[in-house]
Formats: sequence, structure tokens, C-alpha cells
Amino acid sequence: MQNSPGLQNERLSAAAVNRIRAKITRRLLPFLICLFIVAFIDRVNVGYAALEMTKELNFSPEILGFGAGIFFFGYFLFEIPGTLLVETWSARKWLARIIISWGIIATLMGFIQNPTQFYIARFMLGAAEAGFFPGVIVYLSHWFRYQDRAKAVALFMAAIPVSNIFGAPLSGLILGVNWLGLSGWRWVFILEGFPAVILGVVTLFYLTDRPKDAKWLAEDKRAWISAELERE
Repeated sequence: MQNSPGLQNERLSAAAVNRIRAKITRRLLPFLICLFIVAFIDRVNVGYAALEMTKELNFSPEILGFGAGIFFFGYFLFEIPGTLLVETWSARKWLARIIISWGIIATLMGFIQNPTQFYIARFMLGAAEAGFFPGVIVYLSHWFRYQDRAKAVALFMAAIPVSNIFGAPLSGLILGVNWLGLSGWRWVFILEGFPAVILGVVTLFYLTDRPKDAKWLAEDKRAWISAELERE
């Protein structure tokens, strides 16, 4: 018994939808996960550098604790404004600005000399990174339907355990170097901060703000996902 043309078209339509979803996922999520891994490493590597840094700069536990915590004050102040810009302006441009800024500040952490510089650098790092995580969550809503969004966010969040898996041994390895007269803890900040600058530039060219601008999707596929999101 042959299937009716209507049923065949329905199956083809479902298969086409799955291909569109898979292509969007493959295009966006690996890159966004990579960005989050770098961001998380730059956020927590002060803990790996702390032992050598406190000895060399004569930082007390109070100085280290306040400097580590002030990051979240800057993060709190600028989180909502940054997220709004992702929605109302350009996600691609704003995320690139965030990534480049935090990369520069994270790298400069390798050159601090006193508590004041430490506090300023950590506050600025929090302020620079503030809109990244919520901004990506908003960005995912530009690409994934409600029924697909939870899975996309869960995959994105997988970057946190992955960053711990790779961040700790990487930082430990860098702590053992002593190049150009700089201690290993300084190289932890420099070498782990600089990749964010490069990735920020890549973000400008790789990410696409919304489906209607996606040259890597066929016109009919752009129209379908745009219509689905608009209907929601």
C-alpha cells in the first residue's frame, strides 16, 4: 500500500525542519560554548594564580578575597544594561565588544603591582564580562524555538564543567613557566586572557544577529525559522 502524497510531504517537512535545527545548532553552539569556556577560565583563574601572586605581591587573604569578590560587584552593575543592548542593538557587535574588553583586562591582570590595581582590574573584568552570559541566553532566543531552547541552553551550560576540566591543568602547566622575567602566575593571566581578544574579533565575522541575516542558511530556511520565532 502506497502512502498518500500528503503523508510523504509531512514526513519530508519534518525531516527538513530537523535539518534546519541541526544546522543552526552546529553553526552556533560549538562557538558559543568555546567563548563561555574562555570566559569562565578568565573569571576563576585568579584562584589558580593566588598562591604565587600573594607571595610575590605580599597580598593578605583579605586583599585576595576582596579582589576576587569585587568582580561580582562590577558584574551586577552592568549585567542588565548589557543584556538589553543584545536585544535592542546588535548581539554580534555587543558580544564581540564584551569578549574583546574582558580579554584585554584579563591579560592586563598579569601586570598588576599592588592591591589598588588588583581591585580595579577585577572590578573592570566583572563589568566587561557582565552582559555575556545573559546576552547569549537572549541571543539563543533569536535562533531557537521555545521547544528547542532548553536543550540549547543546557548544551551551552556544559561549558562550565568543561572549563574546569581543562582550566585547572592548563593553569597549573602555565604556572611552571618563567619567561621574560615574569612569574608563572602573570603568564596565567596573559596567556589565558589573550585568546578572548582573538575570539572577540572572530565573533564579529562568525556570528549572525538574526536568521534573516544568515547567508549560511538557504532563503526558504531563513524564512521558516523567522516565521516560527515571530509566531511565538
